[in-house]
Amino acid sequence: MDELNTRLVTLLRHDGRRSISDLAIDLGVSRATVRARMERLERSGEILGYTVILRADAVDQTVRGIMLIEIEGHAADRVIKALGGFSEVSTIHTTNGRWDLVVELGTDSLSAFDAVLRRIRLIPGITGSETSLLLATPRSTRARL
Repeated sequence: MDELNTRLVTLLRHDGRRSISDLAIDLGVSRATVRARMERLERSGEILGYTVILRADAVDQTVRGIMLIEIEGHAADRVIKALGGFSEVSTIHTTNGRWDLVVELGTDSLSAFDAVLRRIRLIPGITGSETSLLLATPRSTRARL
């Protein structure tokens, strides 16, 4: 992705509803150039679509958190598969360092959050965990679908 496309995508991430004319002015190029670039990015699959980005704390899951998980030996695939069965788990990241997985999860209440943490900790292969509640999300570029 060249510099112009990167700048275009950055502007669209901040406001996907901006007019092509406004984008062209900010980028210092013609409307035709912006339109052609957007069409090319869409055709290539680099831009998959345009959506509304909601504040994460405005979604149904009023209690959200990040769970750091330590896994024994070669149990990562088995643990990831088990975590995939939890509707409360929105994202699973593998990582390096002390923790093996970073899991984003959310529920509608603290008691439900506590219950899902207890269930996750019972998954065979998990040897340790640490969880932090997310209090607010002042900025996010990820859309909630």
